[in-house]
Amino acid sequence: MNAPDLTKHSPRSMRTRLGGFIILPRMLDKGRAEIAGTNGEYHYNCPLDAHFLNFVGIDAAPLREQLALGKGDGEILHWILEHSKHKRTPWDVEQWSAHHEHRAPASVDQRDFFHQMHKGTGPLREDIGSWADLLDLDDYVSFGGKA
Repeated sequence: MNAPDLTKHSPRSMRTRLGGFIILPRMLDKGRAEIAGTNGEYHYNCPLDAHFLNFVGIDAAPLREQLALGKGDGEILHWILEHSKHKRTPWDVEQWSAHHEHRAPASVDQRDFFHQMHKGTGPLREDIGSWADLLDLDDYVSFGGKA
């Protein structure tokens, strides 16, 4: 298995797409790293991953089993499309992905968490408005980048 070492670099951005799906490549990186014991502070099946899993109707455990078999991204995508409970059209996938690329905190608690994280990673950055923006910034700063 070609597992990334997430103690040395971040997983792919949540903006990176596979089969049109945002979040999926990042989730696969975290799953592979977790299996290999190189996930660092990243977690497979986190709340972000749950958005994807719920959208397609796949449970995290069987997907993790597929990752443990050493399957590549294309093979995993094929497996997901075959086993998903919710068959989505390309339009559905595009709309869902676009929504999540620009999704901002929805509740007061989420906004508090978002703002605290933003303050800790790049308080002078005025361009951070979505979860994708914040995760990209956090990944960059976590591995030595300067906000």
